[in-house]
Amino acid sequence: MSAPLETTPQVTPEHILQLGLGFWGSKTLLSAVELGVFTQLAAGPLDADELTTRLGLHGRGARDFLDALVALGVLERTGDLYANTPASDTFLDRGKPSYLGGLLEMANARLYGFWGSLTEALRTGQPQNEVRSGGDFFQALYADPEQLRQFLHAMTGLSAGAAHAIAAQFPFERYRTVADIGCAEGGVLAAVAERHSHLTLIGFDLPAVEAPFKEHLGDRASFHAGDFFADPLPSADVFVFGHILHDWALEEKLSLLGKAYETLPDDGAVIVYEAIIDDDRRENTFGLLMSLNMLIETPGGFDYTGADCQAWMQAAGFKDTYVEHLVGPDSMVVGIK
Repeated sequence: MSAPLETTPQVTPEHILQLGLGFWGSKTLLSAVELGVFTQLAAGPLDADELTTRLGLHGRGARDFLDALVALGVLERTGDLYANTPASDTFLDRGKPSYLGGLLEMANARLYGFWGSLTEALRTGQPQNEVRSGGDFFQALYADPEQLRQFLHAMTGLSAGAAHAIAAQFPFERYRTVADIGCAEGGVLAAVAERHSHLTLIGFDLPAVEAPFKEHLGDRASFHAGDFFADPLPSADVFVFGHILHDWALEEKLSLLGKAYETLPDDGAVIVYEAIIDDDRRENTFGLLMSLNMLIETPGGFDYTGADCQAWMQAAGFKDTYVEHLVGPDSMVVGIK
């Protein structure tokens, strides 16, 4: 009896083509957000002709555009009627407080073009955003109250899952005061307040953030205006740094963690959360790509592994550290003084 023939798995280019042309799907979604497709469908299903009219589209590409959104999984179609999926209805309707589109609008207006210069960034190590033409996106952002509100609200939506996970997983019952450093609208503090009514909550950010913070949190937390490099941090038992450290070079990262250590009381804690890269640097694709985004957006920022952050905390003096997954690509690194 002869041995069975060994079969070699067929090698296909499908994955390579999907990855290499992935910008097709990305730009289709970003244009849909820009055009307000999901907001138009929030009140109920519409056919292609009505949607085309409302969105101001040319007839030539309209049906392909809408059907591509169906194939991409962000619209549903029943017969001739298009409708939002549950996710797009929740996160991409401008009329809902859960709207994430502000972040995608920024990606469409700014990042999509800047990522076209990734090769140049990799060769030079230099930012490829407004800095190249002498501008400063964040300076302009903080000078425009309406644009700043939209951006901060998008950040709240982006961090919502992680915020609720932190509120559930971290032992806040052991502490009395929590300060969110670089708090934006205070989404983490809002989630913590829902579960831990005994805590005194503080938001710390630049002065321009105070009005959006108070609109979002009311009297549930106090706001301290300041620059976390130049000004003292507020007194607290727990500091939270959410999507903050990756904006900065290693020297600034170490400075912030050192400042937190010096300010915290004994047994106080620091929580650092963002898209922490897995220690083997193979699995958290979002975290690795976010680090490339920091290459494009900042002079020295980068994302990092949990082990990296633990080592920085230990160098600052924290006696115990651990890493805990939150939700999606986000994890938290905790240091105890």
